[in-house]
Amino acid sequence: MSDTDLDTSLRVDLRETPGGIVGYDALPDHRIKLHIGGPVAGACRLHNFLYTRGDLDILPAGITDVWHEEAPSTSVVVRMPPVLLKRTAEEMGLPPERAVLDQRHQFRDARIEHVAWALDAERRAGFPNGRLYTDSLGTALAVQLLAGQEAAAGTASTQGLTRPQLRRVTEFIEANLDGDLSLAALANIAGLSASHLKTQFKRSIGLPVHEYVVHRRVDRARGLLLRSEMPASMVALESGFSHQSHMARCMRRVLGVTPGEVRRAG
Repeated sequence: MSDTDLDTSLRVDLRETPGGIVGYDALPDHRIKLHIGGPVAGACRLHNFLYTRGDLDILPAGITDVWHEEAPSTSVVVRMPPVLLKRTAEEMGLPPERAVLDQRHQFRDARIEHVAWALDAERRAGFPNGRLYTDSLGTALAVQLLAGQEAAAGTASTQGLTRPQLRRVTEFIEANLDGDLSLAALANIAGLSASHLKTQFKRSIGLPVHEYVVHRRVDRARGLLLRSEMPASMVALESGFSHQSHMARCMRRVLGVTPGEVRRAG
């Protein structure tokens, strides 16, 4: 089985601990932990510490860890399959041995934190934006984790997608707009890696690929609301939204109006 056949999806969990001993067993995935609660003092074998909101920890695959905290603590834990990091490293031009993470505790990185917050927001909302959005965040997170590594020069094209590539990708999006699109599927259509598709699609269209899909879904929903008597809940599903309120949020953000206002205007 090749790496392309393996699951590269992230898992995002909320972890609440009551205070006392905090333990992390070894897992096959890398874990990125973001502290989201109030300040919590603690200690490990080497030193005392004070976790504050936004502090990050990295626990590489196969690593166990344990420490003591003096109060309840809340964290978001993102689990990343090593195959995703490996694939992203290859796309960045890094040798395979660079696709590793060092164990780190209580550090700050605004870009990693931003992606972790976005993943947590998606988790709390019930993952309404589908796999494509989560795939995009996963790739962005992997890139940031590897950002300290020196990528081979000239691995990324400075051009956007070719016209045939762009046509294939956009036609595939239109044909599957009501489905759960994935970054891997779109990259395969373009004949590119996932990270290169993200970069070159934005250069060609001016929008990130997941945002382009949202705009196309909003446009389809608008047309259905204007031209049919289909219930709004069915319009949402036909347009690829997870539910009616998700459609309403996206429509308000993109068009500045609600589905009801669109229908009344028709």
